[in-house]
Amino acid sequence: MLRRLHPEQPESFAFTTANREWAEGQIAKYPEGRQASAVIPLLWRAQEQEGWVSRPAIETVAEMLGLADIRVLEVATFYYMFQLQPVGSVAHVQICGTTSCMICGAEDLIGVCRSKIAPGSHELSADGKFSWEEVECLGACANAPMAQIGKDYYEDLTAGKLEEILDVFARGEVPEPGPQNGRFASEPLGGATTLKDFTGEAHNGSVTLALELGDTVARITGEPISRPSVAKRARPAGPAPEKKAVASEPRKEDEAVPEVVELAATVGVRPKALNAPRSGKPDDLKRISGIGPKLEKALNAVGYYHFDQIAGWTDAEIAWIDDNILEFRGRITRDDWVGQAKAMVEDDGGTRNRPDAATD
Repeated sequence: MLRRLHPEQPESFAFTTANREWAEGQIAKYPEGRQASAVIPLLWRAQEQEGWVSRPAIETVAEMLGLADIRVLEVATFYYMFQLQPVGSVAHVQICGTTSCMICGAEDLIGVCRSKIAPGSHELSADGKFSWEEVECLGACANAPMAQIGKDYYEDLTAGKLEEILDVFARGEVPEPGPQNGRFASEPLGGATTLKDFTGEAHNGSVTLALELGDTVARITGEPISRPSVAKRARPAGPAPEKKAVASEPRKEDEAVPEVVELAATVGVRPKALNAPRSGKPDDLKRISGIGPKLEKALNAVGYYHFDQIAGWTDAEIAWIDDNILEFRGRITRDDWVGQAKAMVEDDGGTRNRPDAATD
């Protein structure tokens, strides 16, 4: 298909300050004379910022890379992942129309887009909030039919379910991505026959990450994302993963428990906490794979600052942290926080982090 730039173009384009710093960092990855290698990342960030790639955006990227405009235009028009026309201000819907999805009802989904968004692909809805297109295989054949909306997949769709999803987006919320028929991931429709233990997690890894990042349809400006509320779908009928309640052990009077947060031990046993980091110097918990700035802050807020604290967590204490601190259960065990923390204690020589060095 011949791909041309949209006839109506904005007067100018400029990366936000944060995005320009990011773009310059991408360019710096390549040796002198090879800056053109950053063309795809820069075009993609321009699209993440604006929703589509305009002529001024192409010219800006060309100037940053020291290229002729036509060189960047060639890339933008070659790759279908670049939108060359304005997209919906809320969401751009991509319906997979390849074999598996087509057999399972993709045409019905396209019908919904024609009726609720616009008659033709790449047309804006009357309110400017939505646009749509049919795309080639998105690689989720076991969950056909499906659509990619923004950055995430919505799978096991029906026409009625897609209508509901569009209505949720229109209200300013983000529907929970992933399978929409109650499946956990891609197990058989009749239920899993192997690997039945999902360790009590509410979502598969892709959905968990989508919910954690919260950027399904957010424009990427380099600033903190303002996350719309997530409209969680009802969980499938049937027995929920069993939570094993463990009786709380009585705490010693001299144990230091943070006063700033009061949390009930609904499941498991609360690990020993500190009022403040020892010597006023908390460990960098982000060194543990699976702990980012947000989780580090949450752990610090309830009295967990040091590797040796995490290294000593028992199964019952992990259950308590899972139930009270984390948004998504199972990640402590999945990423082996305890094992990593023990390694950190050993690597650091165990001086400041030894339990017998505690000042609480």
